Amino acid sequence: MQNQKSAIGMDGNITALIGYIVGIVALVLIFIEKDNKFVRFHALQSVLWSVGIGVGFFVVVIIGMILGIIVSMVSSTLGSIVWGITALLYLGLFLALFGGLVYGAIKSYGGEMVKLPFVGNLAEKWV
Repeated sequence: MQNQKSAIGMDGNITALIGYIVGIVALVLIFIEKDNKFVRFHALQSVLWSVGIGVGFFVVVIIGMILGIIVSMVSSTLGSIVWGITALLYLGLFLALFGGLVYGAIKSYGGEMVKLPFVGNLAEKWV
């Protein structure tokens, strides 16, 4: 199925790869791809992964800011530690986002239906 043509006229594995690299393409593919479930799965997984990590970014920044401000009122040293931990969590989420997208892109180009953590089962169910 991955070698079947997609809605944009390219091979399925190449279309899925592009969906991971260019997020807006994945979003468009969710709506226009009707026949190729391989492409649709990878497009949906890419969007879900990016949105999930984006929510994680938001949560880490908000909680980090609140804790950083509160703890900084008590001790500037502890406040610096909280800001540092927040920065490390933010970096970890960025690496998870980048790593997940690269991994998905490589595997989809190889024709594999690999599932990313948390979102893979959802994408499979919704396809």
